[in-house]
Amino acid sequence: MAIKNIMPTKFEGRYYALLLCWLFGNGCLLAWNTMLTVVDYYAYMFPRYHPSRILAIIYQSFAIGALSVLVYKEASLNTRRRNLFGYSLFALGSLALLVLDLSNSGRGGIGSFIGVCVISAAFGLADAHVLGGMIGDLSLMAPEFVQSFLAGLASSGALTSGLRLVTKAVFKNSRDGLRKGAMLFFAISVVFELVCVMLYAYVFPKLSIVKYYRAQAVPQGSTTVWGDLAAGGIQELPRRQVEEALEISDRFSNKVLFLLNLDNAINLFLVYLVTFRFFPRFLLEDMGKYSLGDWYPLVLIAVFNVSDLVGRYVPLVKKLKMESGKGLMLTTFGRFWLVPAFYFTATYGNEGWMIFLTSVLGLSNGYLTVCILISATEGHLAPEQNALGNMLVLCMSGGMFAGVICDWIWLIGKGWW
Repeated sequence: MAIKNIMPTKFEGRYYALLLCWLFGNGCLLAWNTMLTVVDYYAYMFPRYHPSRILAIIYQSFAIGALSVLVYKEASLNTRRRNLFGYSLFALGSLALLVLDLSNSGRGGIGSFIGVCVISAAFGLADAHVLGGMIGDLSLMAPEFVQSFLAGLASSGALTSGLRLVTKAVFKNSRDGLRKGAMLFFAISVVFELVCVMLYAYVFPKLSIVKYYRAQAVPQGSTTVWGDLAAGGIQELPRRQVEEALEISDRFSNKVLFLLNLDNAINLFLVYLVTFRFFPRFLLEDMGKYSLGDWYPLVLIAVFNVSDLVGRYVPLVKKLKMESGKGLMLTTFGRFWLVPAFYFTATYGNEGWMIFLTSVLGLSNGYLTVCILISATEGHLAPEQNALGNMLVLCMSGGMFAGVICDWIWLIGKGWW
């Protein structure tokens, strides 16, 4: 069967595919957001180890290390196996958190903390597989798929923040109450990640619109979609198209592709450098005491996540979507004014101004992420889009890691050592 005769139309199953992309985005960050959301429980268990900062730097270190290798090997990887491995590792890590807590009855200690750190490293490894793999794969399809996936990433934070506020109200703010909330989060994460595994393995590759885009990618030189095409019912590719795809795929240089998109790479790096300088550690630990009490940091995290989610839907309005390279660069550098604004407000401002700044941080983060990733990958052939998506995710992770490091420098400056 010739690939071009697989489907009658590329629009079959479009809305179903958008929904699945949104769910996959949720699954990509749900496990890590769960660990972040219950950080008050870990702070209670491990008061001497600064879990919010230690877990973040472990997660980001493994994520960026693994992603560097995956970006280098991107053209020869089976995207289907890569994504399934990532989602499965998220599910196993969430289950391990649940088992670890049950096995030690919620007691702290260095042994339990090391176990949590190992699981955090596993989440970083899973994130490197899924985030780069999914964005690279969806980039060779349709821009709205990428937008829906990115919105799902933000939805994960918004949903976990909302659920955390509910559990805090339901369970007493005690060690036992915190533990019950954490156990609930771990259980939800296990189930949701397993659902993502099943949907990606057996439903997503069989959608007509997905098969259409992947089939169109093969003549352009893409070899990473072959496993997904087989899962979608195309058991054998024509020998001639296989040979042509291999020949075309060898013509592209990732170095040249990266240099052509250096402005987008720098923009994404700087966007996440600024964001992760303040989210979530600064908002959790450096806010002081206000009338909202221990609800205050949770409210700030929820405000960031909701505004980040809203920002990722703004580009759907064509008149509000920014495509100019100069405009994106100016807006990205303009966010650095948030740095002195946050410090000044944390020292002299009130809760209202801090909530406003946090919403600006989240809104601009979500908006710029979608605009940069979509504009960068448009106009390229399928293998270039996949490679570029992976490279830009690496820049994004690099910005996150740099933001976490800046957070540590701030901690040293406060005399933690």
